[in-house]
Amino acid sequence: MALLLPAFAALHFVWRPFTEHSPWPRLFLRTVSRIVGLRISVRGERVESGAFFIANHVSWLDIPAISGLTGSAFVAHDGLSANPVLHWLCRANDTVLIARHDRTSVARQVEQVRQALRDTGALTVFPEGTTNDGTHVPPFKSSLLSAIAPVPNGISVQPVWLDYGRGSEEIAWVGTEPGIANYLRLVARREPVELTVHFLPELAGDELADRKVIAVAAREAILSAKSREGDNRA
Repeated sequence: MALLLPAFAALHFVWRPFTEHSPWPRLFLRTVSRIVGLRISVRGERVESGAFFIANHVSWLDIPAISGLTGSAFVAHDGLSANPVLHWLCRANDTVLIARHDRTSVARQVEQVRQALRDTGALTVFPEGTTNDGTHVPPFKSSLLSAIAPVPNGISVQPVWLDYGRGSEEIAWVGTEPGIANYLRLVARREPVELTVHFLPELAGDELADRKVIAVAAREAILSAKSREGDNRA
């Protein structure tokens, strides 16, 4: 990864003057997935354009997985700005950095999200606000969904369930584990990391009434899919 990052960065800067959206950051993230041994299978049909994906959050691997599949940009907290490499990758990949504790800038942040949707055609949010061990799905925070309530014309809201199967607790990045420790633990695995990305049916009708309803409906869709899969595995 250390060798590839400068090469992809150089290609990005060469490419950038000729196109609004450089493909190289997303190709880098896709390559990261392969280096780590991430094997992705897909279920369901995803929205091809004008997509606002609402996903559960288990690992930093969620980001290269979704970006590689969909070309999506992301909504993330501005704490990532503290790491210059991560900050550059976020900006290069059109990530919207949100100051979660700055309530005075909510209107500006809402406009940032709407603009990113218009610019990139796909945006992903992890409304849990943090990662979890994959065995449960905490309540979704609705604040970041203000940007799509009411849902703009041409935008589809689609829940996405990221399923690492029975190994999710081992893959998850939770608690006080340092990021580098989690990274080294994953790349040291002999077995591949299996991930199934479930693109669930788009939310519609009353499910889009407001941001709180959207948050609840998306979480319930993921919990329902998780329950069905658990029954099948049993």
